[in-house]
Amino acid sequence: MMNYLLRAVNLSKVYHNGNVQTIALRQVHFALQEGEFVAITGPSGCGKSTLLHLLALMDKPTGGEIYFMHQPTSGLSDKQRAQIRRYHFGFVFQNFNLIEELTVAENIALPLIYQRLPEPERKHKVWQVMERLDVLHKANFYPMQLSGGYQQRVAIARAIVARPQILFADEPTGNLDSQRGLEVMELLSELNQQGMSIVMVTHSQQCVKFAHRAVHLFDGQIVSSVISHLR
Repeated sequence: MMNYLLRAVNLSKVYHNGNVQTIALRQVHFALQEGEFVAITGPSGCGKSTLLHLLALMDKPTGGEIYFMHQPTSGLSDKQRAQIRRYHFGFVFQNFNLIEELTVAENIALPLIYQRLPEPERKHKVWQVMERLDVLHKANFYPMQLSGGYQQRVAIARAIVARPQILFADEPTGNLDSQRGLEVMELLSELNQQGMSIVMVTHSQQCVKFAHRAVHLFDGQIVSSVISHLR
């Protein structure tokens, strides 16, 4: 059996708005191996973010099955799905999604608070990840006091502080200039080289070059899966 961390079989997602039906995904098959970095690409509206949210168990499919560590997830309760997200997944949003009322250190600590880690251990892990991402000197700043590049670094720090098995990134460079975007991609590449599996949605062909494999979506279907020759 292949060492898949995550696998989707015949995945479909249909949205209903009154009598209007929108098919976002059609019988999608997807697999992520341990330690792999996969980029999901395609035009706007093709289902990229929908697929990412389904794989991250943040939404439920209309049909098909998602397996995490070879176990089906369709029969799990909302609490069980939340437990998987809390202890195994990290998520980086395009718009950062930092809480404005919390400092950098407090934002980063949130996943550890949800895991109910003792405060001394929590502070140590937050300090370590802030140092690693070069935001230690911003620990007591608030998000509105940070540049977009630093906000994204803080968002990544929050996503990885609990050392997730899989990091999901939705357009992680979408709101950054080219230099800051390159810094973020080099950081994600470093995390991947250290063993973290990554699934990233992106429009950028420059970002795709950092992945092991590019999966291209069109009209809710995977039309190609290409292994990178640059890694």
